[in-house]
Order: sequence, then structure tokens, then C-alpha cells
Amino acid sequence: MSQTPLLDSIDYPDKLRCLSKKQLPQVADELRRFLLESVGKTGGHFASNLGAVELTVALHYVYDTPDDKLVWDVGHQSYPHKILTGRRNRMDTMRQYGGLAGFPKRSESEYDAFGVGHSSTSIGAALGMALADKKLGNGRRSVAIIGDGAMTAGQAFEALNCAGDTDVDLLVILNDNEMSISPNVGALPKYLASNVVRDMHGVLSTLKAQSSKVLDKLPGAMEIAQKVENKIKTIASEAEHAKQSLTLFENFGFRYTGPVDGHDVGKLVDVLKDLRSRKGPQLLHVITKKGNGYKLAENDPVKYHAVANLAKETPQPQPNAAKPTYTQIFGKWLCDQAAADSRLLAITPAMREGSGLVAFEQQFPDRYFDVGIAEQHAVTFAGGLACGGFKPVVAIYSTFLQRAYDQLVHDIALQNLPVLFAVDRAGIVGADGPTHAGLYDLSFLRCIPNMVIAAPSDENECRLLLSTCYQTDAPSVVRYPRGSGCGSPVSDGLATVPLGKGLIRRNGEKTALIAFGSMVTPALKAAETLNATVADMRFVKPIDEDLIVRLAQTHDCIVTAEENAVQGGAGSAVLEVLAKHGIRKPVLLLGVDDVVTEHGDAQTILAGFDLTAETMEQRIRSWCAE
Repeated sequence: MSQTPLLDSIDYPDKLRCLSKKQLPQVADELRRFLLESVGKTGGHFASNLGAVELTVALHYVYDTPDDKLVWDVGHQSYPHKILTGRRNRMDTMRQYGGLAGFPKRSESEYDAFGVGHSSTSIGAALGMALADKKLGNGRRSVAIIGDGAMTAGQAFEALNCAGDTDVDLLVILNDNEMSISPNVGALPKYLASNVVRDMHGVLSTLKAQSSKVLDKLPGAMEIAQKVENKIKTIASEAEHAKQSLTLFENFGFRYTGPVDGHDVGKLVDVLKDLRSRKGPQLLHVITKKGNGYKLAENDPVKYHAVANLAKETPQPQPNAAKPTYTQIFGKWLCDQAAADSRLLAITPAMREGSGLVAFEQQFPDRYFDVGIAEQHAVTFAGGLACGGFKPVVAIYSTFLQRAYDQLVHDIALQNLPVLFAVDRAGIVGADGPTHAGLYDLSFLRCIPNMVIAAPSDENECRLLLSTCYQTDAPSVVRYPRGSGCGSPVSDGLATVPLGKGLIRRNGEKTALIAFGSMVTPALKAAETLNATVADMRFVKPIDEDLIVRLAQTHDCIVTAEENAVQGGAGSAVLEVLAKHGIRKPVLLLGVDDVVTEHGDAQTILAGFDLTAETMEQRIRSWCAE
């Protein structure tokens, strides 16, 4: 490990505030080196943290944390904050079970003012804190740190609109690095980028006044200078609207400052000290570089948004039979289905790489729409396209679909529009933890009229069910887990299966395991020693009532298994069918209990809920014995 003498002396921010301003660049350098080495070993979010080092140092130097509140948007950039707030010696546990969370978490530290993980919440949360402090009269300050990608979301502007109509002492820092996870899209990032040259006219006037006495004494110099001036004027006139960035935020009631170099820690300290003393809503525009200090991350911030282990950054030979992920299965199917049907259009809310849409964008650029971090808009936009005769496919993570629930109900389902939702990361997601776990979609989707919900049990089933739901003239969802499945061969065609019909994967006696999606594989393994029947239900809605009734009539007890919350999930649907038909049978519901899940190894977490083959078998044996 590198020598970091100043950083080693900083247990908490109060020690940082004992240093002189001249020492802060060294603190930032040491912090960046420590970050490179710690994340290089544990993995985690990377480029965004490197870009926020100086800003984090300056904030904790100027603000009296934890009394003053720092609210980090999303939290991808919070590792330097964790290092400076008493957690440096635990960074080797980052994102591991029982270790540090990958995002700010209130129960982890008093310095984590607000738990985050989803985008664009910081301004609203910090505004609430600022208003609470004003009512209490305690003089504390609240700061929201939000990226230019997160600023594109509607919730951020809703909070700006509300904050600007108050007189609270709130600072919003716009960390502008022209990135979210992928490069930003839309009009706002272009608008912000133009603000970097907003003072061009002022700079030109100053230079001209200071140099005129020298230039008029040099032969030909004035002619050259005039050409330079004309060129600068051309650039400046093209960017004239950049001056409106100030007007944009001031029209929201904020006093705008910037842009400021986000890697000049001394300058940041000076500016922040001034802003902390000001009254009312303030906005500071900071320019940073994602991945700053690590050339590979600077040159490819998308690739280095998150890393597993920097020691493995050199490509390793892959086995010839490497299993494709569900995300890759979806991406391949999407391209094939688009080639067969010109009505298909693909939509993503800023998750091109994560949702497997890179190849689709390359092959069908005119049919690909990245709407930015705007899940609500993505869904309503898809509804409008469906009204126009197209067949939209919305690629979205389960946890992010929650953000568009009203639009899903009101704009899609109630109008019975044929929009397919490819819902990735369903179930436990591992290191990203509870903010990213997809554990509620079956419960919140099942109650919506007109919805078709499919849960594939393996890779080939994923392709079959995508094709089936795409051909269904109704709102539909195919939900699949993160990573790979059991490695089943995948067909190349666009075949479909009967809608709402499950199938028996294994015949046994006495106990019937009714499994959904990712739980079919562990159920089959458990059934081998239990000699149980296993049904792959394929669909959660419409559910195969005939199959459930038949299994109930021919078995002594029923076990349901799903990688979803037990409350209101697929198991509940089975109970409803049994109640409807007046069937009384012992039923064990296996799923995720009514708790907030932890971050860490996915198999460890699943085992804790009896959702691995071994723990499932043990739980069923114990239940039957009781």
C-alpha cells in the first residue's frame, strides 16, 4: 500500500479541518492513491469516485459535518466521503456481505445524511433537511451534490422548482462531467456544456484592453490580433445562449456560481466558504473529469464506471463454452426480432450497456431511444409510440421500474397498450444491495389489469417468453435475473409458447414444487432427493389455474418458490387459485421475507431465505416434519 501520511492522520473530518489549505492538494493525492488501491482489490464503482476526490475534500473541509448535511445523489461517488468519515480501515470490505455498503447508508454512519442508490433524489432530500433546520433555528447547512446526468431527471427539476420558492439556506452542487453511466443524452447536458464559455466576451474585452498598448507598436501585430479577435467572436456568438445557463437556474430562484474547476481543491475551498455564508438557495456549477487521475478510466469512463478487480483489467482468456448472460440473451433476441418486425422500437432510461442495447443501437440507430435518467418519461413515451402503431420494448431494471409505477398503470395498462417491458436484475443482485434489488415487481405488477407477466427459468425460456410476450397484443413483462442461468442451449428462432401455460419439469410424489423463474433450477435439484414434482409455471399472470388445481389434487402438500417478496407475489397467486377452487392443502411459500435485504454475495443472501437447492431441501424437510 502506498504511503499516505496525511490521510492516515484523518480519522474524521474534524482532523481534516485542522490542516492548512496548502496541505489539501496532498490530501487529495493520497486519497486518490488509496482509492485506486482499495477499489482495485475489492471492486466497485470507480470512475465517478476518482472524479469527486477534490470536491469531497473541499466539502468536508468547509462544512461542519456531520452537523452540516452532505447529500450525495445516487452515491456512485461516495467512496472518498466514506474514507474521510471513519471508514478508511473498512474499505477492504466494500460491497461484501457484512461489510461497507456501496452507497451512502444512514444506519452505517451519521455522516451519511440520506440513503441513496437511485438517481435525482438529492435536491429534494437536502431541501427537506434545510427546511427542517430553518424551523429548528439551528443554523446548520445542507448541500446536495448531483451530477449533470442525474439533473436531467424530472424529480430534480421538481425539487429545484420547490426550493426556488423558499428562502432556505440550501446549496446545490452540479458536478458536471458530461457523463452518467453512459454519455449523457438530451438538451440539458448540451445547454450546460455551452456555459463553460459563457464569459468569452468578458475575457476578450479584458485581453484587448491590456494588450492594445503593446500590439500597436509591433508591425502587423494588430492585423493578426484582429483576425484572432474575429475568430473568438465567432465562437462566442455561437455560444451566446450559454449565458442563459445562469438565467436558467436564477429563474428557478437560485443564485448561480460557476463554472469552477472541480479538481482545484484550493479554489473549491474559497468558493465553498463564500457560498456557505450566503443566504437562500445557491447553485454551484463544478466541472470535473470522470476517472480523473487514472488514464484508463479517463479515456473510457463507461468501461470503468464499475470494476471487479483492477488486477484483472487485462482481458483474460474465456472458456469457449462461457454461458451468455440473460442480458446478452435479451440483446440478441431484440436485434433478431427487430430484423423481423420493423415496428419494433427500443427504449432505455440511460442504461444502454447495462440492459444489453449496444448492438441494437449500432444496427438500428433510428429505432433506438435513450431518454436519459427519466423512467417515467420512458414509459409514457412508449405508450405514445404504441398509440402510433409501433411495438415499443422498454429495457429497464426491476428496481428502476418502480419509479414509473403510475405511468405503467395509467398510461399503459389502463389503455391496454402493447408495450413489452424487458425487466432485468429481477431478484437478488448481490453487491449493489437493497436499493438495486428487484424484489417487488411480481407483487406490484400482479394487481394491474391487462398485464401479462412471464418469468423464464433458463436462457432458452427467456428467448421463448420474450417472443411470446412481444406477440401478445397487451402490456407485458418478462423479468429475468442478473447474470447467467444454468447454461441451457438457446435457439435462434422466434418461436412462442402457449400464453399462460406452465409445464411439469419433473414428476414425483407427495410434494409439488411450484417454481417461478430463477427458482426452477434449485427446485429441480432439491426435488431429486425429495422425490418431488416440479412445475415450471412460466407465467405469473395469467397463471395456469388448471395446472395448480391438478397438482393440488394429486399431491399431499404444495411448496411455491420465487425470487421475489413473499407478500403479494407468485406464491400468493397460487393461494388465490386454491381459495377460488375451494381446495385446502398445506402450502409453504418460499421467497424473500418482509425485511430489507443486505448487500453481498448473492448465493449467501439467497441461502438465508432458503432459496438455494440445499437450503430449500432442508426447509421443506423441516416443514413436512412439523
